[in-house]
Amino acid sequence: MIAMEAQLLEGKKVAEKLKIRVERDIVECSKKLGMSPVLRAIQVGEDHASELYLKSQRRVAESVGIKHETTALPQTASEPDLMGEIERANRDPKVHGIIVQMPLPKTFQTDQVLDTIHPDKDVEAVTTRNLGRLLINKEGLAPCTARACIRLIEETGVDVYGKEGIVIGSSKVVGMPVFLLLVGKKVTSTICHTGTFKSGTLESQVRRADVLVVSAGKPALIPGAWVKEGAIVIDVGINRVDGKTVGDVEFETAKKRARFITPVPGGVGPLTTMTLMENLAQVVSLQLKK
Repeated sequence: MIAMEAQLLEGKKVAEKLKIRVERDIVECSKKLGMSPVLRAIQVGEDHASELYLKSQRRVAESVGIKHETTALPQTASEPDLMGEIERANRDPKVHGIIVQMPLPKTFQTDQVLDTIHPDKDVEAVTTRNLGRLLINKEGLAPCTARACIRLIEETGVDVYGKEGIVIGSSKVVGMPVFLLLVGKKVTSTICHTGTFKSGTLESQVRRADVLVVSAGKPALIPGAWVKEGAIVIDVGINRVDGKTVGDVEFETAKKRARFITPVPGGVGPLTTMTLMENLAQVVSLQLKK
């Protein structure tokens, strides 16, 4: 019997479908605002994955009628410098959405920085208020990458109700919100983090996953042989290895065991960017009602 390779979950295809609705919403917002909505990205220093995301943001924003602006702070910028820049964007009526590019310098208090963003301009849904709504399963925004992961899982057409879900990585912008969204879909979910790595139980966790979402930022962290046969694998990792962009999952082996898998690049990324634009349209609509 010849083993079948996994079906690729390509974010670009799903993003193209979403784009039709986002373009329509942005046209409506622009008419009411009397201008194109403005998305302000704020970055500290340089990071390859962040640069890729920024480039994608600009291209996609322009394609749907959004003006994209970037404020680039040097690597030497302090936490107060960054928070001051966020506050300026909060006060600027011509800025409708704010995103702080990750990663931030290790000395920064990330939660404190992100909570500086006014919740009404929080297009990534990373402030305490917006994440809190997700926690209590309220309708509203969700972090873009997390929402993209769930959309790709939905795209498979597989009924995941009661299935075993494993999320690797517990960041507030990806891992934790993916976990909460999976719980909302009645997936029996476990989140793995540095404590799991230290305990040595990571392999046993991964092997039982019907739905595996990996967002650790470590190339080939998950050997393909660990992947459960027939699993859905969502690889959020973006890593540079020998001049190539690779994910957190050992792709070539994993695709021979999984039923569905995201390629890197080309998987979660393109859909994350379009979801960001969808969130901006939603944020502007809410601002116009106030």
